[in-house]
Amino acid sequence: MNSTTAPTDASVRAADLKAIEQVVATIEHSQVHELPDEFLSLFRSDAIWTTAHGKLLTGLDEIAAFTRRALPGSMANGSVRYELVDVLFIRPDVAAVKARGQYLTLDGEPTGNPTSPLYVMAKEDGRWLLTANQNTEQLPG
Repeated sequence: MNSTTAPTDASVRAADLKAIEQVVATIEHSQVHELPDEFLSLFRSDAIWTTAHGKLLTGLDEIAAFTRRALPGSMANGSVRYELVDVLFIRPDVAAVKARGQYLTLDGEPTGNPTSPLYVMAKEDGRWLLTANQNTEQLPG
């Protein structure tokens, strides 16, 4: 993973990177185990989310309605893996976070096109929250 950082204390920066990595891990955990509430707990109330297929969701209520329809049963035939790729601290409390996603078969083999999520996170009350996000499917070629 790469990281570009805004000027800040090294120990704070390390703790922030660890917390951001945990958000990405929780995204994976909540999807693999089909836990909508865990997934939704990662968002600000005014967050925006664009799905891998281009559907714009505005605000937590809209994100929640979509998630509660889409997540249950979504992992019946497989799983998903996310890897933190890069973190750009725009300010000490705002970060652009690049990840790599891959859906997997029940045997753990890659299936479908990988995804390339971008999460803009804001640190509020000591927690990094998903704020403006887009999960882009990577097409071949």
